[in-house]
Amino acid sequence: MRTVGVEEELLLFDRQSGEPRALSSAVLARAAKDSAEDSGTGSRPSRPTDYRDPEDEAFEKELHRQQIEFATQPHTDMGDLADEIRRWRADAAQHADDVGGAVAALATSPLPASPSVNVGPRFQWMEQQFGLTTQEQLTCGCHVHVEVESREEGVAVVDRIRPWLAVLVALSSNSPFWQGKDSKYASYRSRVWGRWPMAGPAEIFGSAERYDAQVETMIATGVLRDAGMVYFDARLSHRYPTVEIRVADVCLEANTTVLVAALARALVETAVAQWRAGTPPLGHGVSVLRLAAWRAARSGLDDVLLHPVTMRPAPAEEVVAALLDHVRDALGENGDLGMVRKYAAELFEHGTGARVQRDLLDRTGSLGAVITECVRRTQA
Repeated sequence: MRTVGVEEELLLFDRQSGEPRALSSAVLARAAKDSAEDSGTGSRPSRPTDYRDPEDEAFEKELHRQQIEFATQPHTDMGDLADEIRRWRADAAQHADDVGGAVAALATSPLPASPSVNVGPRFQWMEQQFGLTTQEQLTCGCHVHVEVESREEGVAVVDRIRPWLAVLVALSSNSPFWQGKDSKYASYRSRVWGRWPMAGPAEIFGSAERYDAQVETMIATGVLRDAGMVYFDARLSHRYPTVEIRVADVCLEANTTVLVAALARALVETAVAQWRAGTPPLGHGVSVLRLAAWRAARSGLDDVLLHPVTMRPAPAEEVVAALLDHVRDALGENGDLGMVRKYAAELFEHGTGARVQRDLLDRTGSLGAVITECVRRTQA
């Protein structure tokens, strides 16, 4: 069974005002101190041993000082993945609380923010190169790494999952507010992320050789610093033997993260089966895939989406059902079918993170109250 790992970015807030606060250095220092103390007592959770350095810390700094990131171990069992996500979220909340802050799994800040770029040559290069685009990227995503056996297999996957990724945007949508206003989008993070010139859907590559040639050409333009800045919606990881799916908002509820991860693995499994059977990828052009991504970001699960096969509007429930049908065999083989059905049904019943945030604002009239409740849910 293929392993799955998750990277989640979290926002840091002032505990009193609810405004984003530049606490990443303090939080990471606290996390490192606690990690060292736990290591001395033998109670520190073990880090990955298959494709990550066992000495890697779980928490890392991100582009802005108002956010942090954690990475899970690779798992085959979704229950184990869920447990680790909840553990790192709880640890992040404790570290933030220790330095007078709070942490929330929100893909954008509901209240206005004045982001500050983190120190380091890479981040400073990005600020110089991309200007205001870098400043405005205080957004939090969820990246899912799914194991692949080779680069050829990975490219076959990337080619075949393209039309289905917009559905993951809709399921994970958790960013309705931007600079204190309702954006009218369910996933405004994905619209802000799309401002990077190297982000978004890619063409069909057909082989690892063509994929690598495209990456080399992009770097040679001088617009990108290195391969790590190739922000395709799904790409071959430049660090691990995985396909990295990068379209999702960070999810308000850990269960939704697990749903996205399970569907990502099933999409990979299904794509590999198609490749081995000689089934070609659907030939939708990049321009149409961009429209599907826009529709998912705008609607979430509350309006129509574009059906991944026909690229025609269809009710969100119908499109999600089509995704589940597409990956049904893989979900069944992995033992995830019942869980995925349950969590997907709960999203339609209770709402995505975007709908939850809007409902909270309707009830309380306060974006600060929205943040307070989302902080609580992140730690729950």
